[in-house]
Amino acid sequence: MNTIMLKAYAKINLGLDVLGKREDGYHEVRMIMQTIRLYDKLNMKKINKDEIIINTNLTYLPTNENNLVYKAIQMLKDEYGLKQGVYVDLQKHIPVAAGLAGGSSDAAAALIGMNRLFQLKLSKKDLMERAVKLGADIPYCILGGTALSEGIGEILTPLESMPSAYILIAKPSINVSTKYVYENLKLDEKTIHPDIDGIMDAINKKDLHGVTERLSNVLESVTIEKYPVIQEIKDTMMQNGAMNSLMSGSGPTVFGIFQDMNLAKKAFYQLKVQGKAKQIYLTDIFNRKRG
Repeated sequence: MNTIMLKAYAKINLGLDVLGKREDGYHEVRMIMQTIRLYDKLNMKKINKDEIIINTNLTYLPTNENNLVYKAIQMLKDEYGLKQGVYVDLQKHIPVAAGLAGGSSDAAAALIGMNRLFQLKLSKKDLMERAVKLGADIPYCILGGTALSEGIGEILTPLESMPSAYILIAKPSINVSTKYVYENLKLDEKTIHPDIDGIMDAINKKDLHGVTERLSNVLESVTIEKYPVIQEIKDTMMQNGAMNSLMSGSGPTVFGIFQDMNLAKKAFYQLKVQGKAKQIYLTDIFNRKRG
């Protein structure tokens, strides 16, 4: 095998809780992660020259060692002493720096691609153990589907598949610093923590309403205060038929969950008219088979 095409899927957080700050500076989290059918494409090809070449449709993305795809490829090249190079054509569709794990998913796909291209015979568990060295979300992006994420995000427990639903994604034209959000998060007795166990119970019962009524992200307390447009987008989704709406990750992307495609389309066009979101996508839940 000399070439391979992979899809790198985005994720949303159905619940995101922060339990506290660890001594190493990282935050202890407890999250429910879910893959959605919005993806980047990676075409990977072996080349004879010993180098990593990345081409992308976004001119502002780094294509050197500052890119997670580059880092993922280099890590396996170094570990296995691979002398052949790799060319990657990366077509980005997932909004960048948006709380949807686009970069992490690309890196996960690159690890999977390297494993197949060079027949490294690494198991999914092997790849996930290596992935955490590059970023806390990358092991989940290798696992995919519906999962409980704990620790700094690297402790993963696969869950029953989330019930089917339409997902409306809207990213406003702002950039949110994850570092800023975590540094300004205040955890005290007034903090309203998401009902993560309740979400898991609803997922097990295939109860979509039970999931949506418990959607919660503790980071919204920081991000919405600084960027009110996030709340405005949530409100628009709710006013146009969303079962519920939430910010994903540290933001600024908002997603709404819909049972009715027509209502989802109505909300899509309403957001277009308002102009509060720069990138809007209508997609659905994606539960791929786990191997």
